[in-house]
Amino acid sequence: MPAIDDPADQIAAAIDLQSVRVVRAIAEHGTLTAAAAALGYSQPAVSQQLRRFEERSGLALVERAGRGIRLTQAGRLLARHAHAVTTALEAAAGELAELRGLRAGRIRLVAFPSASATLVPRLIAALGRSHPGISVTYVEAEPPEAVAAVRADRADLAVTFSYPGDRDDPHRASARGLDVRPFGEEPVRVVLPAGHPAADLREVELEALARDPWISGCPRCRGHLLELADDAGFVPRIVFETDNFVAVEGMVAQGIGVALLPSLALAASPRHPGVVTRPTARADVRSLHLVTARGGARVPAVAAAIAALEALGVGGALDTIGSDV
Repeated sequence: MPAIDDPADQIAAAIDLQSVRVVRAIAEHGTLTAAAAALGYSQPAVSQQLRRFEERSGLALVERAGRGIRLTQAGRLLARHAHAVTTALEAAAGELAELRGLRAGRIRLVAFPSASATLVPRLIAALGRSHPGISVTYVEAEPPEAVAAVRADRADLAVTFSYPGDRDDPHRASARGLDVRPFGEEPVRVVLPAGHPAADLREVELEALARDPWISGCPRCRGHLLELADDAGFVPRIVFETDNFVAVEGMVAQGIGVALLPSLALAASPRHPGVVTRPTARADVRSLHLVTARGGARVPAVAAAIAALEALGVGGALDTIGSDV
């Protein structure tokens, strides 16, 4: 290591966070033993820290005073600056830790099925471009299981959804103690065979489909269909149920029934040529959420993933859906 000729540079090179903490603790508590206890160190470790600073700086920080020790003039001067020094160094250390975290962090992501083909690939690609050191693992799960994964520390970030008025919304009691932030809304569309009489309408009143057979989706989507139909004054005749939204479109194209699908589900695959989609007359939507542990958004990798998702937005994942045709 090259010699440092300037005394000020020599002293500056000797100052480190631990030495300043030790000097401040001695000033506050009066003895090496009490300072070590306050810092959670052993007394020999504190003595070694002082000797290291004194050897590097050429300044004595403590001196004997009877059977004990006291700070020298240099020690008292350093103690006077200790608060400002430690605050600055701790702030710098925190920022550097965040930088290092983004270079070598990880994010355990969980999201619902239609996000797998829309939001998730774009998020992973965006993180790869902006923070290539962050590794991403992904598990697909419906909202109740996704919320449970965050609570059990099996996931860092969950992308979930809920429907207005959902009596079994997992973002209520089951998410208590977690951080849930709104992420956006996606329109819910009526899916019709191309030759259906309602296909020529700009928007569809659900009561106009009261006599049609219905194909329902996931359990939560089925519950939402039942609630909307109840509000419209009818009970839908559900002839098939499937979580596979591609299969739903295939069945609708064959005239087997009509359906409701969220826009992300429609965007997850090329539109079947035998179907058309229309908004509901009430402009129904599905709400999206980001769920983390309490304070989890302060973890650098999680914060980067949330920022990337918010920059993408729900609309960015719907680019492939196009207009209703």
